[in-house]
Amino acid sequence: MSDFEPKKNALLHILQIFQKYSDCDHLLTQDDILRYLARDYGIELERKAVGRNISYLKEAGVEIESSKQGSYLSYRDFDDSELRLLVDGVLASRYITAKHSKQLIEKLCNLSTVYFRSHVKNVCSVDQWSKSDNSQFFLNISLVDEAIEGGKQISFTYNRYGTDKRLHKGGSHCVSPYQLILHNQRYYLMAYHEEREHMSYFRLDKITNITVLDSPATELRSIEGYKHGIDYKRFSSALPYMFSDEPELITFSIDGDWMIDQIVDWFGFDFKIEDKDEKKTVTVKASPLAMEYWAMQYLNNVEVLSPLSLREKIKANLKKAQTKYAD
Repeated sequence: MSDFEPKKNALLHILQIFQKYSDCDHLLTQDDILRYLARDYGIELERKAVGRNISYLKEAGVEIESSKQGSYLSYRDFDDSELRLLVDGVLASRYITAKHSKQLIEKLCNLSTVYFRSHVKNVCSVDQWSKSDNSQFFLNISLVDEAIEGGKQISFTYNRYGTDKRLHKGGSHCVSPYQLILHNQRYYLMAYHEEREHMSYFRLDKITNITVLDSPATELRSIEGYKHGIDYKRFSSALPYMFSDEPELITFSIDGDWMIDQIVDWFGFDFKIEDKDEKKTVTVKASPLAMEYWAMQYLNNVEVLSPLSLREKIKANLKKAQTKYAD
């Protein structure tokens, strides 16, 4: 290869050097750029050629700020605080395997300078986080998207975790997929179960062996309760545990104003609260099955008042639990 070939790429490599090594706290002199060109790319240039290439980049619209002290790239698609937010999101995502988490974090770090990486101290501890062991997760996303776009049904295996903390083969399902929903740090597949004839929600990290079928998906608006499409607000308030039963008006009393924070976290702001008999009474529209679990979770501070069927079910749960803890 002639000496001319690497020099043709100098403009691109100088841009890459700005992306990797410069920010407002780390300005690059022309000597710095010459050193990085030689070390990282094996390119030898004259100092005046560096200045000329920087001018070309500015003329092309690259936002480079220059002063007597040096130059730096002044605009990036993501600033470091945004990248840190994304990195933390990957770390906290239980549905992504440790291997894929490391790969994603590496790609995110490459969007900033080498100095950003030193601030992401907990990247090295990704293996210590609670992570899925389903390596098919990203393939699942791709196949589900393909089926939704093509209006096709899919079949898959829905697995369960065993005592060894690993996924074990479960039953086979055939569904019409409509949406992937991120809820409570989990990805769910919203789909119409063709055999059971009702809307269901499946954790995507528990799904394996997806096959896109030739059979057309059931039209969403033909399903009872979905005449007007998907009500996304319902997922954040009415279905805190992604049960598929129909939401109902549920009233409960709470002990302590601190519970308001928990109600907002789980149900959003779509609830009514009033003072009644020296207690605060809250009314929400939610899944009774989900509410049963939620009320049991906050048993010492929540009392379900209505509907009566839900109240009786919780009473039965308490009696059953009492027998287990009886001396």
